[in-house]
Amino acid sequence: MREVMYFDRRLTNGIRVVGQHIPGFSSAAVGLWVRTGSANETLNEGGISHFIEHMVFKGTGKRSAAQIAAEMDDVGGILNAFTSKECTCYHAKVVSSDLEKALELICDIAFHSVLDPDELKKEQGVVIEEINMVEDTPDDLVHELLSEAYFGDHPLARPILGTAETVSFFSPAALRDYMARRYGADAITIVVAGGFDFDAFCAMAERYTEGCIPSNAPAAAVPRFDLGFKSFVYKVKPIEQAHIAMAMPGYTMGVSEVYATAVFNNIFGGSMSSRLFQVIREEMGLAYDVYSHPSSYSAAGCYNLYTAVNPKRAKDALGAILDQIDLARKHGITKEEFNRGKNQLRGNYILGLESTTSRMNALGKNVALLGHIKTAEDSIAGIEAVTYDDVHRILERVLDREHMAVSAVGNVKPDELKALL
Repeated sequence: MREVMYFDRRLTNGIRVVGQHIPGFSSAAVGLWVRTGSANETLNEGGISHFIEHMVFKGTGKRSAAQIAAEMDDVGGILNAFTSKECTCYHAKVVSSDLEKALELICDIAFHSVLDPDELKKEQGVVIEEINMVEDTPDDLVHELLSEAYFGDHPLARPILGTAETVSFFSPAALRDYMARRYGADAITIVVAGGFDFDAFCAMAERYTEGCIPSNAPAAAVPRFDLGFKSFVYKVKPIEQAHIAMAMPGYTMGVSEVYATAVFNNIFGGSMSSRLFQVIREEMGLAYDVYSHPSSYSAAGCYNLYTAVNPKRAKDALGAILDQIDLARKHGITKEEFNRGKNQLRGNYILGLESTTSRMNALGKNVALLGHIKTAEDSIAGIEAVTYDDVHRILERVLDREHMAVSAVGNVKPDELKALL
């Protein structure tokens, strides 16, 4: 593995700049991270973080929407953005010689968007259609229902897209007010990974973030959430498959148990050799898609499972998954499974280090949400430190059926499924 160097500096306006220099890389990924997402919104603001992410690409004081897209295309770069429950990120990947262009463009859209009223009206229609699309995408819908069921009235339950009702009431003034409260220097981290000169990069960042000041009303921390709500929710739809999702307790970002959970996940449902894949798909032939994955936030964590099956066999699939949960909780895993799961996790992580975007995302998420740098070496050491006993210690929590939420979408028979639970 290449020897990398980490840098950490505060600009004069308070924005934090973090870099991961990788010798031999001729490309770089840069991201401007804003510590705000759907979990930071009020009920009336539902979806505003995501809507702002859309609107900033509609034009700035010096660029039209077409120019924003063309400038990245002209250098063969990739410009994009995403909104999550706890943060928003504007990011680009370019050859290192074009890093200044990428940084200037990202700062222009993040700080100088005109938020044109006509463009806003058009984008309201676009986002409302995106919300409607979730209703027609059952694997998305089943997870939205699951989030609401598991987190209840906690802010993490709120949909990232918001609702058609909240989005309909957004105005340029509302967006500017939210950005004044949430897009301040104290809430922003700029992260770069790949081939670059850190001193030169910070000098650029000073120029392009000039005028950015601390937030006028910083976001309160998302309240901690421990154990989910035991619940079953469903939506009957006349579609070909029954989609089933489940959530049980997990671990927050930054704690050592996330590594043991990740090792167990590879064993239980995170790979083709996993128990769920081998039993549900290979042995029983019930599903094409069946998998599990942990989700970690700064304030909570959960362990998720999903499958999609013929509605007539939904009861069989859910019963088989519950059997596997009970079996793993009661008898644990084998040494052979542990070694395979740990090796797989280590290998997957190291392969991911070949991507500057993956490195930037991992570094940015930790710095933006937890406030500290987690190096690649830290993560590898965390994986290496996981023991067989560590995995067994987390099973009581991540396979806790007393705090398990289940959602189902499709032509299901809810009474049959509920009886199993």
